[in-house]
Amino acid sequence: MTDPIRVLIADDQPLVRMGLRALIAAEPGLELVGEAEDGREAVVLARQTSPDVALLDIRMPHSDGLAALREISADPRLGGTHVVMLTTFALDEYVFAALEGGAAGFIVKDADPDDILRAVRAATSGEALLSPQVTRAVIGRFAGRRPVTDHAPHPGLDDLTEREREVLELIAEGLNNDEIAERLFISKATARTHVGHILTKLGARDRAQLVVIAHRAGLG
Repeated sequence: MTDPIRVLIADDQPLVRMGLRALIAAEPGLELVGEAEDGREAVVLARQTSPDVALLDIRMPHSDGLAALREISADPRLGGTHVVMLTTFALDEYVFAALEGGAAGFIVKDADPDDILRAVRAATSGEALLSPQVTRAVIGRFAGRRPVTDHAPHPGLDDLTEREREVLELIAEGLNNDEIAERLFISKATARTHVGHILTKLGARDRAQLVVIAHRAGLG
């Protein structure tokens, strides 16, 4: 029997926390290990509980979700914690900033409960990046109009094969493994293998980090 996915939730709205708490409690294989009402408390609880997934609201008092995300991502003791941001369409401009900060994915607060559960599970596997509501068009628009930063391209890019660079570009477009396989006329297993090699060569924790690396290099 596999261990449950340990989840921390952080939102300043009691009603949202109550809904998430009930959702996680009712789902087999998930365990709620902490509940915070602001970003500062979320970081403290994350360090105390080392959750597998932290669901963080972007806007919270004292320390917002982005600040909490940066602290969690920078803490080597929390290397196994994947952060999923709770967002709304009104906050789309924060999507790429959160990606740069280390977010593993996004989900809107009024998403279907099944989508929220899928986002939690996907965060631990590194498979998914966005919820259905936070569409590829959104990430493409904000990442696309954002100028390439002054960051030097990741040195590991030179180690990628031509095929792996193609796969990386498709990851940056938001394609999942099945869609990559279809686009490149390769098997799904081969697509998964390529993604695994890219993650290893670039030292990335998940697909979200690959998107940031790709866009900084002007790919995708």
